[in-house]
Amino acid sequence: MMAEVRQLRGKQPDNEKITINLGFVDLGRIDLLVQEGFYSNRSDFIRTAIRKQLDTHGEAVDRSIERHTMELGLRDFGRTELEQLRAAGEVLHIKVVGLARIGSDVTPDLARATIGSITVLGSLQASADIKKALADRIL
Repeated sequence: MMAEVRQLRGKQPDNEKITINLGFVDLGRIDLLVQEGFYSNRSDFIRTAIRKQLDTHGEAVDRSIERHTMELGLRDFGRTELEQLRAAGEVLHIKVVGLARIGSDVTPDLARATIGSITVLGSLQASADIKKALADRIL
């Protein structure tokens, strides 16, 4: 006898619905563009605007993706690298499988200013002061 097979979950949607609040003037301007045939509807305009913004910030998104990728092996984080991140206004999310070392030349203030989170599958080597300063960010 053949067992009955049931699908437990339906297919995941290709998109997700969001809600935004717009002022009446902005909404009217969008409706005017739709009426003039520039866009098929409000959603088409909003999707196009979002894609344009994502393209504008594409390089920053790519850099962020690189920073959030897990690294395998030994990874050292020194004062020079962290100072460059601070100068650029960037926050580092450390993800290492292996050994992550935070250099002895890194101050607790610099570490707090530049390291948003630390995930290490293996071992983290850092001074007691650094570990204390980042205690709430070590996952």
